[in-house]
Amino acid sequence: MTTQATIVILAAGLGTRMRSKTAKVLHEAGGFTLVEHVVRSALTVAPPDRVVVVTGHQAEKVESRLAGHGLRFARQTEQHGTGHALEMCRAAVPDHEGRLIVLYGDCPLLSAGTLALLLSHHKRSGAAATVITTDLPDPTGYGRCILDGNGDVRAIVEQKVATEEQRAVRTINSGIYCFEAPLLWDELKKIQPNPVSGEYYLTDIVEILNARGQRVSALQHPDASELLGINTRVDLAEVESVFQRRKATELMLGGVTLVRPDSVRIDADVTVGIDTIIEPFVQLLGRTVVGDNCRIGAGSILRDSSLANSVEIGPYTIVSSSVIDEGASVGPFARLRMENHVGVNCHIGNFVELKKTNLAPGVKAGHLAYLGDSDIGAGTNIGAGTITCNYDGAKKHRTTVGEQAFVGSNSTLVAPVEIGAGAYIAAGSVITQAVPEDALGIGRGRQTNKEDWAAKRRGAKVTLNPASADAQ
Repeated sequence: MTTQATIVILAAGLGTRMRSKTAKVLHEAGGFTLVEHVVRSALTVAPPDRVVVVTGHQAEKVESRLAGHGLRFARQTEQHGTGHALEMCRAAVPDHEGRLIVLYGDCPLLSAGTLALLLSHHKRSGAAATVITTDLPDPTGYGRCILDGNGDVRAIVEQKVATEEQRAVRTINSGIYCFEAPLLWDELKKIQPNPVSGEYYLTDIVEILNARGQRVSALQHPDASELLGINTRVDLAEVESVFQRRKATELMLGGVTLVRPDSVRIDADVTVGIDTIIEPFVQLLGRTVVGDNCRIGAGSILRDSSLANSVEIGPYTIVSSSVIDEGASVGPFARLRMENHVGVNCHIGNFVELKKTNLAPGVKAGHLAYLGDSDIGAGTNIGAGTITCNYDGAKKHRTTVGEQAFVGSNSTLVAPVEIGAGAYIAAGSVITQAVPEDALGIGRGRQTNKEDWAAKRRGAKVTLNPASADAQ
């Protein structure tokens, strides 16, 4: 990708109104941290080496979270305002030519399309700078954009210093700018500290450019929700709601049924195939992929998992980092903990837990079982109450069961152990040694029946406790 656009993302702030020990830009919405959303949009219009993130508060954590993107970083060790933050990245910017876009790390809803529109509008306008603006019914708390007769920005006035006339203006500053880079760097040093706060405000650059005879264009954005910044956890919840409405709409327009769209949580990178039905209170998280014609039962949680076509997940099932093949059914009330592979047409019933287990096609584990560190062959039946004992107190061991085997109810398989193809395990057995193919494995005490024992016991009770018998 070739472009002369450079993007600076300001992500150094303390975020005191969040009342959190976590840096504001590291809070999550839509499955990513706030700053990751901004970076993902930025990378659609600029290559990684032309994206500079200015960090400050918890800089190491922010930079670590973004380390895989190949970005540039600059440090603002002391926070002295947005103008100062931009000055701190002067050396990190690859060159001072072309155009420079300024974004905020706490505005995660900004789309790639809006960034592309900002860049193209700025190029056409011939202005020294472009500001994205929007109109709000209640602009209280926002800086107002004062426009001239041509629709250009003459000044940005903060709420606390605005006159009554200026406060009546509903056009607000989004804080998102595109500059002609050489002009910006020339004029940035002219910003003076605010007499009240002592901070250097980037908004002052508008009047500085106007005084030099340079135009500052306004790009009016019709969707104010896309420009929402986050200052409090109330704002965070509102942004999450917007993300979820967007994702739900995207899926429904793509052929997915959401029974109650307002009740589900679906992360940004989740994909769902056509004719799939998602019941209320489902969470699809991380990079989960759901195929066509599936059904996800109410209250289920799927994270970083892949479902093929025609998979049914029963209500209140939890699936993590697992693969489920076509036609399989899992749940209700099942749990797939990590690294499981459930084969074609398998059935995993209620209160079955899997961990690092591979089920070949057609395996059935109907209820009340734990299969950990296991490999189960095709067509095998796992009876209710079956437990694989995979941990010896120091190491995990695997259990292998061949195809078409039958494991009776309430069996305990002590790993490492192997059960051959076609073998039967008698119900209630504790299996500690290998069972050959087509053999019957029995590992339980032999039953003994003592004739008339119960009658004699009852008779003894009557003799010993006559008062008790009379009471009955």
